[in-house]
Amino acid sequence: MTIAVVIPAYNEASTIADVVREAHRWVDRIVVVDDGSTDGTAAQLGGLPVRVLRHAQNTGKGASLWDGMRQARAHGASAVITLDADGQHRPEDIPRLLAAAADHPDGMIIAARLRHRERVPGARRFANAMADFWISWAAGCAIADTQSGFRLYPAALIDGLAGVARRSSGFVFESEALIEAAARLGFRPVAVPVDALYPADTRPSHYRPWADTARIVRMVAGKLLTRGMYPQGLFRSLRHAPQIAAIGDPAPPSDRD
Repeated sequence: MTIAVVIPAYNEASTIADVVREAHRWVDRIVVVDDGSTDGTAAQLGGLPVRVLRHAQNTGKGASLWDGMRQARAHGASAVITLDADGQHRPEDIPRLLAAAADHPDGMIIAARLRHRERVPGARRFANAMADFWISWAAGCAIADTQSGFRLYPAALIDGLAGVARRSSGFVFESEALIEAAARLGFRPVAVPVDALYPADTRPSHYRPWADTARIVRMVAGKLLTRGMYPQGLFRSLRHAPQIAAIGDPAPPSDRD
């Protein structure tokens, strides 16, 4: 596989360079989408092995992801790993996602924050649980950590998500992508357990637990209503546990120049 990492970034000057350097230990092709940052995020990337796309204004995470994915596909990527810029994802987990993709070529691989979940703030944990319930119902299968943005998208799945990109530009994009992947495009979500990271000095999340979760719920409710509330999907999502990949810890990377 030809892998590219796509990193959406909005006012991430304090962390973006370290995230890119760590990701480059594992993957050569990296695309950062600077989504209208006003803190000099793009300036922190000078001299680093990365392609930078810049939005004049903040357009939302979904639009940034989609622009980065299209750029990666245009340059021959056969899979894209999406990674947040705030340091809450560990790039050293990238090999575990790649191993899961090799075992599940028709899977959408999610780095699910299933370890040390006590670190997750209570309001965020509740909002995530609500999103997991609704999205799993609409997808017709149980999904672990639907709100993790650390994922591997096969090229065929990306190519099938153009309609989602036209409809959703914010955090809803990632949620609708899960539903479309499982319910329409034949890519079953597969979870790779990773640590939940919430460093004390991290900036506040751009995700608004109540407002963004409400938008996700409205999107899901619309899909369910068009399918007569999809009782089969609810039954399947409650009856079966999420699919978890059995992946060990990655080996240390070789040194890069």
